[in-house]
Amino acid sequence: MSLDSYEGADAVDVERLVKRYRGAPDNAVDSISFRVGVGEVFALLGPNGAGNTTTISILTTTLAPTSGSVRIVGVDARRDPAAVRRQIGIIFQNPSLDMNLSGEENIRLHAILYGLYPYRPTYRMMPGDYRHHISQIAAMLGMESDLFRPVRKLSGGMRRKLEIIRGLMHRPRVLFLDEPTTGLDAASRRSLWAYLAEVRQRHETTIVLTTHYLEEAEAADRILILNHGQVAAQETPDQVRAQLGGEALEIDADDRAVLRRELVRLNLRFDENGRFLIYLDGRSAYELVRLLTTPLTVMRTRQASLEDVYLRILASE
Repeated sequence: MSLDSYEGADAVDVERLVKRYRGAPDNAVDSISFRVGVGEVFALLGPNGAGNTTTISILTTTLAPTSGSVRIVGVDARRDPAAVRRQIGIIFQNPSLDMNLSGEENIRLHAILYGLYPYRPTYRMMPGDYRHHISQIAAMLGMESDLFRPVRKLSGGMRRKLEIIRGLMHRPRVLFLDEPTTGLDAASRRSLWAYLAEVRQRHETTIVLTTHYLEEAEAADRILILNHGQVAAQETPDQVRAQLGGEALEIDADDRAVLRRELVRLNLRFDENGRFLIYLDGRSAYELVRLLTTPLTVMRTRQASLEDVYLRILASE
């Protein structure tokens, strides 16, 4: 079928997706549904074992679902996985490079397998478009001098960058990133996201990622938080904060053990991350402070961050 017939479809459409591994007592992914629009950045969040990597594996056709439906740019992933693979790019959490080849040879092999260019035995014999494209991405990620070194001699961060270059070579319509910036320093993470923003704007590339860096999720158009294979929250970062976080009271005391016991005795739900954070949930800060007898050294109200909300969701399960 022509992809022209899929115009107007969501980039990703997941309905009641279930995955249960053989012998497992519970579903790894438990009837989740979500959609991702064309050109969106969509972040899957959750602790280890929440089902994020399993979900990404099903969406990229490397794992079969137990039940439910997955459509990528309108293509049924179970009926036509080959057509899906031609439209997606994948950056796996675990390395998938050939250590015996150079970085450029890994990329060239990928480009040839995708039918982007005819086979040529050396970099210099490849078309100018290939050489220009690869050097452009390498410069953006600061890899120009390392591109022709054997992969086994590259650092973990450099290998990560190389996988990103390879995954973008065929200009995929949907780019799946499983913990894409793991092993990268702050400067490299920033340059990577600057490049991805450029790719997204120029080609309307849809980005679906899993990440443990919540500042990356803050920049997403929408987020989905998974816990124990189920959807715990799903909306824009601002909406998730407003619905599940809202305003909070941040307090602390010299005697933190006494304050902690008092909060427990008063049956006040709180997070402890350096200081104590109590969600107001419609109550006033004055009302809560009046209940406390422990002398406070810090007392202020603030809007809950995405990290606050994320930790609250995980603690409530």
